[in-house]
Amino acid sequence: MGRGRKVLSACIKCLVTLALLAWVLRQIDLLDLWRALADAHWVYLLPIWALAIVSYWLLSFKLSLIMARQGCHLRTSSLFAISAVTTLYGMVLPGMLDLSAKWLMLRQQTGKGINVLSSMVYNQFTATLVVLIAGIGAVLSVTPPSSSAIRIAAMVSMAVLFCVGFLVLHRSYGPSFTKAVAIMLRPLPKALRDPGQMVLEQLADFQTAGWGFHANALVLTVIANVLVGTIIYMLAAKAAGISVPIGVYFWQCTAIFILGRLPISIAEFGIREATLVGSMASYGVEPSAALVMSMALFTNRLLFSLIGAAVQLYWAWIGQGVTKR
Repeated sequence: MGRGRKVLSACIKCLVTLALLAWVLRQIDLLDLWRALADAHWVYLLPIWALAIVSYWLLSFKLSLIMARQGCHLRTSSLFAISAVTTLYGMVLPGMLDLSAKWLMLRQQTGKGINVLSSMVYNQFTATLVVLIAGIGAVLSVTPPSSSAIRIAAMVSMAVLFCVGFLVLHRSYGPSFTKAVAIMLRPLPKALRDPGQMVLEQLADFQTAGWGFHANALVLTVIANVLVGTIIYMLAAKAAGISVPIGVYFWQCTAIFILGRLPISIAEFGIREATLVGSMASYGVEPSAALVMSMALFTNRLLFSLIGAAVQLYWAWIGQGVTKR
């Protein structure tokens, strides 16, 4: 029964991905797509790849700081290599399942599975919180003043997220808040209750870290995921010959990041393309140009998958040498 559920879940995820890609392809004329590909400025891929490497390095440095607090000391270069291998696995593993592979590699390197789990949960929590708040702010930046209901809802959502982050990470209020949330999770089904309680337990390890530590993690997330990510989206748009307000790139970057965390796609296929084609249409951008922009962004995953494959081959070669000795 367990295997059957896993197969069914994988099939549903593949169907969602295929449905999104089919919708995108129905919006596109193949002749227009070939013209867009021929007219694209592929030279922009060089700064895109350079910034992607900077972003991955900053995120690896952030994780090294987080893990050091848990007594797991790994160099930024090692974490960068493991992240590249994780990207390789992410090309076939749906949603956030590639993080399980990352946890296994980090546990093997440190021998401290619980400490690694706490570090990864805190890392994902801060990244998701920051990107959500930034994404809502980006939506506000492109929302006309006449849409008062949307603006009010966005500001309330931002305030709620700020409060949740503050209460979860606060030295004094944090324990009481997480206990209250754990109680509220009890009526939920086991499939939702257990992961929620696990997250709360792991975050509790960082409630005594102090605001200086949290500030470093949040600032690195803003720089790597939001600022560098927005610039990468701008350059990908330039490669496709697209010009829209900067706020659009801002919220596209954050929206695709959040949707990509959901276990409904493989390597963000479908989600990335549907989001770009659908959102760019309101600015008069041709679907073919939006799809070329998506292809430019996808090359980042290909780049790091290649790096991950090289790292995996190097590890295999080292392992053979150790076996022979």
